[in-house]
Amino acid sequence: MTFARPLALAVLLLAGPAQAQTPDPDAVLVEELVVTARLPGPAWWRVSDADTVVYVLGAPSVMPKSLIWDQSVLVRRLEGANRLILPFNEVSISLLTVPGAAINLLRLRSRTPYEETLPPALRARFAAVRTRSGKPADRYRTTNGLAAGLILVDDYRQASQLTAADPAKTVRRLAKARKIKVEEKSYDAGRLLGQVVRTPLAAQQACLEDAISEAEAGPSAARRAAQAWADGDVRGALTAERGFEKCLASAPGALALDRRFKADQAAAIAKALKIPGHAVAVVPLRPLLAKDGVLDQLQSQGFDVKTPGEE
Repeated sequence: MTFARPLALAVLLLAGPAQAQTPDPDAVLVEELVVTARLPGPAWWRVSDADTVVYVLGAPSVMPKSLIWDQSVLVRRLEGANRLILPFNEVSISLLTVPGAAINLLRLRSRTPYEETLPPALRARFAAVRTRSGKPADRYRTTNGLAAGLILVDDYRQASQLTAADPAKTVRRLAKARKIKVEEKSYDAGRLLGQVVRTPLAAQQACLEDAISEAEAGPSAARRAAQAWADGDVRGALTAERGFEKCLASAPGALALDRRFKADQAAAIAKALKIPGHAVAVVPLRPLLAKDGVLDQLQSQGFDVKTPGEE
């Protein structure tokens, strides 16, 4: 069993919302920033100082792989850009944490499928979801409910042709073709594995049930939200189901990772503003628009932020 894709998903999601019993860092949005786009395609925000502009594309958490969206504004803004800043949600294994990562991975593994540990009703729901995704029970051989949920929801999203890789993947490809410098950041998967291992049992169970519920509900809500995103309807794009994402902050350190993600992304944009010209950035929508989120931090640092309605 591999945890590579679920770990990437975990970094993306742990960098966002929080469990209901803890404050949700993305629950409160800066309302004046939630504005419908005037230009065709997805919404863009503009951060600037005296001689530099960074155009920021807000990205949905997931979108259909087949979604067609107007890229004309993106292509225009990539022309002459000095850099592209992509979402800081990649994972890697540091040489310093390889032993710890291996130990944590062994702690997560089991000789029997996770569903065999569940009460009958929940076991039946789990089995039904993974069967619809075309996966055998042995794929989920883990002792950890959060890990099982991560794998289950990732399998469901793949089976439903939903992806978390775009639009960043498309933007990266277009930037590379123009030889634009691409800036990304990786977070240590060894530490993330440790967080998953230490998640309390009750929180593991809650996350697993949220993962099952998301899969049972089907991809319709995600597809509608992604289409709203493609149409520049920011409020509509923010309506995607967040139950599973919210529960993930039950993992120890998740809220700290959320703050780090936002601060790192804001710092990268602030750094780009020191270079005359213009740059392009891609940031997940809720971390971008939340109170104390990326744009809120940049405004507090004195940079000028314009909304999609001011284009």
